[in-house]
Amino acid sequence: MRVLSLFDGISCARVALERAGIEVQTYYASEIDKHAIAVSKKNYPDIVQLGSVVGLTPPEDINLLIGGSPCQDLSIAKKDRKGLDGDRSGLFWEYVRIKDECKPTYFILENVASMPKKDRDIITTTLGVQPVLFNASLVSAQSRKRLFWTNLKFELPEDRGILLKDILQPDAEVDERMVVDGKAFCLTASYQGAIESNSVKRRQRTMVKVGHIGNSDAQANRVYDPFGKSCTLSALGGGLGAKTGLYQTTDRIRKLTPIECERLQCLPDNYTEGIAKTHRYKCLGNAFNVDVVSHILSVLHNE
Repeated sequence: MRVLSLFDGISCARVALERAGIEVQTYYASEIDKHAIAVSKKNYPDIVQLGSVVGLTPPEDINLLIGGSPCQDLSIAKKDRKGLDGDRSGLFWEYVRIKDECKPTYFILENVASMPKKDRDIITTTLGVQPVLFNASLVSAQSRKRLFWTNLKFELPEDRGILLKDILQPDAEVDERMVVDGKAFCLTASYQGAIESNSVKRRQRTMVKVGHIGNSDAQANRVYDPFGKSCTLSALGGGLGAKTGLYQTTDRIRKLTPIECERLQCLPDNYTEGIAKTHRYKCLGNAFNVDVVSHILSVLHNE
């Protein structure tokens, strides 16, 4: 299979193809982030890097076009979002141009589920297929809702019931810089999640909040139970729980390590090793969940 991956990031699509047992003849990647490219080259030296998606002339005979166009102007996390007219999310139109030019046999486009209905409808009309909502919580310990537009027909998998506690590293392996001062921890017992946290079904499918740090209940200060799912990894989040969220493990409150974030994205341990920790978190926050994409691609065996 000849694959063109746009907005390739750290080449999670390549990992997903490998995991799905699909042979790759040539994997072309369009990416501009030097740290993401470094991770891709470390793991897959044979990837052909093509640079920016803007003005890109696609290679011939592409069997699969895949990509997660930037979500910054679509996500509910961004104030005054400009949608598909924004500088970043407007790159969706480059995906469309390249798709029209290379006419791939199969295509997959991923983006956030929290986008406005207007933009969702534009993408749907343009690509000619209805999106499928796929929460990575079905195949991992992370709650990560994403929409997939594709001409591959797939069914959602059964919930594997993986909890955050299942992917945590032992305390002895965790850098103390991940730990937040536990003395500042205060429970918010009136919060619904705390009341229902004994529900096994709830823990398997959702995040379970147990409290927050300090005086603010802002997202960056919220503390979650490892017997639930993690919150969605973020490339740009700030505050105490920047990019990973905060979790109560044993008697400590801490962020997640890069290895734990790799596991939340269903990547091999140390896949992003070799770049600074800050860049590892950012790259992982921007990434596909590998097992989500692998599940979608697995239907190619039936084609």
